[in-house]
Amino acid sequence: MRVAVCQLNARDDRTANLAAAEALLVRAADAGADLAVLPEYVDYLGPAAGLPEPEPVDGVVGTFFAEVAGRLGIWVVAGSFHEVGPDPEHTYNTSLVFDRSGALAASYRKIHLYDVEIPGRVSYRESATVAAGDEPVVVTVDGVRVGLSICYDLRFPELYRQLATDGGAQLLVVPAAFMMHTGRDHWEVLLRARAIENQCFVVAAGQTGDHDPGRTCFGRSMVVDPWGTVLGQVPDGPGLSVVDVDLDQLDRIRAELPSLANRRL
Repeated sequence: MRVAVCQLNARDDRTANLAAAEALLVRAADAGADLAVLPEYVDYLGPAAGLPEPEPVDGVVGTFFAEVAGRLGIWVVAGSFHEVGPDPEHTYNTSLVFDRSGALAASYRKIHLYDVEIPGRVSYRESATVAAGDEPVVVTVDGVRVGLSICYDLRFPELYRQLATDGGAQLLVVPAAFMMHTGRDHWEVLLRARAIENQCFVVAAGQTGDHDPGRTCFGRSMVVDPWGTVLGQVPDGPGLSVVDVDLDQLDRIRAELPSLANRRL
């Protein structure tokens, strides 16, 4: 399977953000990608006052990426967007997966919400406006089992273990908007750990650069193999990396070092 990991600097102009995402998907398709992964909040990352109204999965965002996936003939993990939530005060942070025909193949609502207070550095409470999902999701993409997650999920290894064991995941995707102060120390370490401990490929697409008000995302989107080796990485700024993932390598690693099979708990 050939995968493309796409990195954006989404801001407060939804039309411009979607156009930038489409341009990366076109480049991914031209490079022969079977699957392309976009970052968290792909359509808008700016001041809360300008946030578009939350939508159902077949709203503007879902319809847009369904059309692009069908036109390009590739699988698309459309990062995430604000889905209509359980009450007027809360949305869901939802990732949509579209197949080569543009049909919705899966959706995943972010389970772990980013509630963090670091004095003098960051104060963020995602749960104030977002409701948590409660269902892990694995989808089959051209015969490959793909486990879904979003950003802060990355810090919770039990989710990925369930995706790999109960869900049979071979590849894990992580659309994200990882903040600079944690990303520079933890992003790559956590991605490689999730790959090694679950013996899966990991495809992690991040937002990059400044996003009003006062938020800077780390970027460094990457693809990691089941041995923990970084196969491809996007440098600072918008762009993409296209990587061939070798499923025979995954089978070989799981056979030679059967840590998943040897687990006791």
